[in-house]
Amino acid sequence: MSTANKTLIILSPGFPANEADSTCLPFPQLFVRTLKKDNPSLDIIVLAFQYPFVASAYKWHGVHVIPFNGRNKGMINRLLVWRKVWRKLKTIIKGNENNILGILNFWLGECALIGKYAAKKYQVKNLTWLLGQDARKNNRYFNRIKPSSSLLIALSDFIAAEFYKNYKIRPAHIIPPGIDTGSFPSDANSRDIDIMGAGSLIALKQYDIFVKVVAELARNKSGIKAFICGKGPEKERLQQLIDDNNLSQQIILYGEFDHFSVLNLMKRSVIFLHPSSYEGFATVISEALYSGALVVSFCKPMNTQFKNHHVVASETEMIETVSKILNDTNRDHDPVITYPIEETCRKVLLLYES
Repeated sequence: MSTANKTLIILSPGFPANEADSTCLPFPQLFVRTLKKDNPSLDIIVLAFQYPFVASAYKWHGVHVIPFNGRNKGMINRLLVWRKVWRKLKTIIKGNENNILGILNFWLGECALIGKYAAKKYQVKNLTWLLGQDARKNNRYFNRIKPSSSLLIALSDFIAAEFYKNYKIRPAHIIPPGIDTGSFPSDANSRDIDIMGAGSLIALKQYDIFVKVVAELARNKSGIKAFICGKGPEKERLQQLIDDNNLSQQIILYGEFDHFSVLNLMKRSVIFLHPSSYEGFATVISEALYSGALVVSFCKPMNTQFKNHHVVASETEMIETVSKILNDTNRDHDPVITYPIEETCRKVLLLYES
């Protein structure tokens, strides 16, 4: 479709503070950057409600970003942010008259709430992308928004099924996250890391199971080498668990790495272990597969099965699968492509054409 002189407004809780901020919402920022690169005549304006913690507009890879510095404060402050966003939306839409392509909301939350009423008032198309935990029970915005199936995009088959199970509405569109194959390190690395994990160190991600898996394997395999990249409130508890199991030589808790460094570690890893209890479609799974690592996880995002992605049902099966892979001298480390980000962007744009 032609996007010349068209404007797409994206509403998001947060957005990277600058072009070097590669760890903030990795998939949404990759989507926006690629969408702009592939459609240079499309004017993209991102309204970031809570983060970054600044209030001055800036350019990011050619994209206009307007932050509102909400800082996730209390309800009164949130209402003030909403009012500011509403005023800015009015200015943008009025200033572009018939050239608004539409509004895209990241997550079924405050952004979708404001996006719904702005779209209704100004008669523009409004889509909401379900990106993860917003599909779970007790989403406090659901009853305020009462979303239509035709205006919902699910990040994965799993998210679509989860949303239907909880709200009896099946998203009409499923568009999984793509990866940028051109961003990966080109050099071939030796697989000198046995097991790697990467993500926020929060209870949902269950990195305590990661530690348990390594502890069990270390009983029979000496010299095992494992790394976890990320930061979060669980870091101290995980370090204590590592120390209690005498695994300080086997597991290293790295802090937060930039995106390229994480990809480089993936290319050095035999296994990418992802023990999260809930996952919409973690981009790190696709990135690890394309890096040639074998992925082991509890969550299966799509109904199709990706090569080298081992989905397990229990901790015991996870331990057994990881052990089997490490002991397999004929294992396959060929890159596996799930979805390219260019395909993701094309699919989203096509929805605004109808």
